[in-house]
Amino acid sequence: MKAILVGAVESTKIALKCLAASAKWDLAAVFTLPPDLSGRHSDFVDLAEEAARAGTRIVRTANINSDTALQAIREMEPDYIFVIGWSQICGEQFRATASKGVVGYHPAPLPRLRGRAVIPWTILLDEPISASSLFLIDEGVDSGPLLGQRYFHLAPDETAATLYAKHMARLEEMLPMVLEDIASGSPILSIQDERCATYAARRRPEDGLIDWAQPASAVWRCVRACGDPYPGAWTSYGDDRIVIEAAVPIPLHHHAAALAGQIVERGEGGFTVKCGDDQGLLVSRWRTAREKPLPNHAILGRPKAAA
Repeated sequence: MKAILVGAVESTKIALKCLAASAKWDLAAVFTLPPDLSGRHSDFVDLAEEAARAGTRIVRTANINSDTALQAIREMEPDYIFVIGWSQICGEQFRATASKGVVGYHPAPLPRLRGRAVIPWTILLDEPISASSLFLIDEGVDSGPLLGQRYFHLAPDETAATLYAKHMARLEEMLPMVLEDIASGSPILSIQDERCATYAARRRPEDGLIDWAQPASAVWRCVRACGDPYPGAWTSYGDDRIVIEAAVPIPLHHHAAALAGQIVERGEGGFTVKCGDDQGLLVSRWRTAREKPLPNHAILGRPKAAA
C-alpha cells in the first residue's frame, strides 16, 4: 500500500515511525508546515529529521487543499492518505486524491467531542474517560467510520501534558494493528452513533483567562487544561500577564474576608490566591515578564485602572 502522511505535531511523528516500520506500506511523502508557520500548532514538531531517517520525502505546504499540493499528491497516486495532526479541513478534492480513503486521528472517544481543542475540553468538562480514535475521514467533522479506538481513564489531577502523553501512547499501540488491518484489504469498520455525538469548539490563547470568581476546583481545571503543550491559563496584574503553570486547591476558611483573585498567603514555594468559594489556589509555578514581585494582597485579574 502506498501512503502519504499529512501533519505537523507529535502524533504525526508517531504515525511516520509506524508507517516507515511496516513492510506492507510505502510512505511516499510527508506533507507538513514550513517552519515559519509553526505557530499554527502550539505542539509543532519539525519532521525533517525523522523523514530523512525513514528515507521519505518532505513536502512543505501552508494549505493542503491548494492546487499545488493537490497536484503533487495526485502525481504520487496514494492508496491512502493519513491526516494526523493537521488543523485544516480536508476538502472534497483532497479526499478524492486517495484511491482507497483518507484516515484521520482524533484524541477523543468519537463520536463524543468531535471538533477542536479536545484535550483541554476533556479536562474542562471533567471527563472521567477518554479514548484515542482512528477513523476514515468523510465530508463531516470527525464523523467517519471508526478503524480503531483505545479507551483509558483520566486521573483526578490530569493535566494537558499527561493527557497528551496518554493519547500518544495509545496511538503508538493502536496504529500498527490498524495499518495491518487496512493492508489486508478489508478493514473492520464501526459506524459512529450520531445520537451520541457531541462537539468541541475552537479555543484560543485568550480563552485560558482565569476567572477567580469561580470555585477553586474550576480554576484548577483551567490551569490543568490549558498548560503545556498549550499556551497556559493566565491572569493579570495591571499590564503584566501571569501564566499559572502549576497549582493545587487548598481550604481557606481563615481567609473568608478576602476578594476573589486576591493573594492571601505567601511561602517559599509560591503564593495562594482566594477563589470564589471558601478555597484558594496554591500557585507553585508561574511565569511572567514582570520584574518586580507581586505585592502582598495584590488582586489578580483586575483591569489596569484598579490594579
